[in-house]
Amino acid sequence: MSRLSEEGLSRLPADVAVPGYDRAQVKTGVVHLGVGAFHRAHQAVVFDDALASGDLRWGVLGASLRSPGVRDQLNPQDGLYTLVVRDGSDERLRVIGAGRGVLVGPEDPAALVAAMADADVHIVTLTVTEKGYRLDPATGDLLMDDADVAADLADISAPRTAPGFIVAALRARRAAGLKPFTVISCDNLPHNGKRIRAGVIAMARRIDPSLADWIEAEGAFPQTMIDRIVPATIPEDIARLTDRLGVEDQGMVKAEPFTQWVIEDWFAGERPDFAAPFFAREGVQLTDAVEPWEDAKLRLLNGAHSAIAYLGALSGHEHVHEAVAVPAFRACIEALWDEAQTTLDPPPGLEIAAYREALMARFSNAALMHRTRQIAMDGSQKLPQRLLAGVAERLAAGQGIKAMAMGVAAWMKWQSGVTESGEAFVVDDPLAGRTAELLAGADNDQDRISALLSLSAVFPPALAADDRFIAAVTGAYLSLGRNGAVEAARLAGE
Repeated sequence: MSRLSEEGLSRLPADVAVPGYDRAQVKTGVVHLGVGAFHRAHQAVVFDDALASGDLRWGVLGASLRSPGVRDQLNPQDGLYTLVVRDGSDERLRVIGAGRGVLVGPEDPAALVAAMADADVHIVTLTVTEKGYRLDPATGDLLMDDADVAADLADISAPRTAPGFIVAALRARRAAGLKPFTVISCDNLPHNGKRIRAGVIAMARRIDPSLADWIEAEGAFPQTMIDRIVPATIPEDIARLTDRLGVEDQGMVKAEPFTQWVIEDWFAGERPDFAAPFFAREGVQLTDAVEPWEDAKLRLLNGAHSAIAYLGALSGHEHVHEAVAVPAFRACIEALWDEAQTTLDPPPGLEIAAYREALMARFSNAALMHRTRQIAMDGSQKLPQRLLAGVAERLAAGQGIKAMAMGVAAWMKWQSGVTESGEAFVVDDPLAGRTAELLAGADNDQDRISALLSLSAVFPPALAADDRFIAAVTGAYLSLGRNGAVEAARLAGE
């Protein structure tokens, strides 16, 4: 079976949308670090919209900072891939042409640095997950004792980390007399722009203080909020699309119809005309204040996603839509939202009741087949902003946290690596080794809870020592063990 390619676009079925612009004239204006499925279903689509509008400056060069997998998927396909948008029985296909190929950082760091330093590049975007920023989750400080960070500090000419590549490329641009590019984090980090800026400047200051001063004065690191549900592609998806297209697409991604990208209007140089009406129709919004949007998304969508992922996966529900179909789980999520929304200051244009209703409809989209275990990954990096920040605000206001505590306790249960039915699984988390060590040394449930609460990288010490928090999490954890996830969730949702 032949692969999707530029030459074969004209032979695709007529109902498949294909690029209408001349790809040969496209410049590489964006470099994206972490070219996974989310980027391909979100930011790359926005830049493809820019190209479709006639502004051909915004082709995207992808870069993997770990493995060659995506490079091997996309480069043989001329950078092309299909976005499959599913909503119930409805399915829409669009070939995205913004991709200018994929580099693999570890194979040739200098080539990636040179690409980022090119004069045509004005924006560097990132989706490297929370752990990819090499920041302390509690303080936001750059992890100077991280082995790869230490290697970048010792030799920035061959970077290993996302901050390292940015520093190296900005150093090269400064030497060439170019302006800095704008750095846009597209990960679910609170204050993501401020955090990556602080990490980059901290690294630059250790290498060259004058470079750090230049980045601080001339660089731009806008805050962003990104939102689209993008489940992992499985082999059955590729086989189904192959039958539909008549060619194989190893780089396809699937997503829900909803998409949103709120961006702080702060750029170091050129950018697409994000204020144009057609961008607004695609969910792009420029703003002076991202934080209210960010908080609402993290605490409502992401907080509920994490809770339902752990509760659902523990009880044997493979997909999100299956879990939210359980009345007890749905009631627990509604109760969690009742708690979380008291911590929010909604921006103009965000009506919380309608947002909650829309979220539940999105969670219930069976066509997505969004796996609970995909969402459960890297929980130690996600818990602080998705659940614990809201917990701390509720406690400070003297309010209860029963449903939020259930989400935290479900994460604790997940660290055991065993579902309720006794199925063993691998906990996919940067702290999995540490949590396994702590749990192995505990003799009973109370010891297990205390051991996990000692993880300062997850639980701020003041919160971990709060008797109200300890009592709520302990009660939820014991209820999970005694009643199982479904009944424990029902009780938490009362």
